[in-house]
Amino acid sequence: MRVRNYSYNDMVRDFAGVADAMNRVWDSRYDYAASGGSNGDDNPVRRLPLNAWMDGDNFVLQANLPGVDPETVDITFEGEELTIRGNFPAMPEEVEVIKRELYYGPFERRLTFNVPVEMEKTEAVFENGLLTLTVPKAEAIRPKQIKIQAK
Repeated sequence: MRVRNYSYNDMVRDFAGVADAMNRVWDSRYDYAASGGSNGDDNPVRRLPLNAWMDGDNFVLQANLPGVDPETVDITFEGEELTIRGNFPAMPEEVEVIKRELYYGPFERRLTFNVPVEMEKTEAVFENGLLTLTVPKAEAIRPKQIKIQAK
C-alpha cells in the first residue's frame, strides 16, 4: 500500500482550491473576475462588499470604491436601515480592452442595525478610494460604569 506524504502546504493549497470552487458554485456575486464586469446592456445592481466591526462605542464599515467620485455616492439612513448606493465608472470606450476583470455599473448595499444607533452622528470619510463609515451606538445601549461608594 502506497501512502502519499502530504505536506502542510499541499493540504492548504487543496483546501483553498476546494473553497474557491464552492464559492464559485454557491456565491459568485463577489467574483468579479468570473463575471468580467458588465457589458452595459444588462447592468444589474451589484451588492457592494464591505467589512464591518465594532470599535468601542461605534460600528465601523469600510468599502473599497476605486475610481468612484465621492460626490456621487448616496448614503441614507431610513429607520434602522443604512443604504449605500453608487456607480463604478466604466472604462473609456476609445480603449481596446485586452482583459476586463473589474466590475463597473451600479452598486448598492443595505444594512439593518438591530441595536439603536445615533444616525445623526454618523461620519463618512472617503480617502484614497476607501469609504469608512463610523456609526455610534445610542447612549442607551452603551455600557455604563457604576462607581462604588465606600461607607
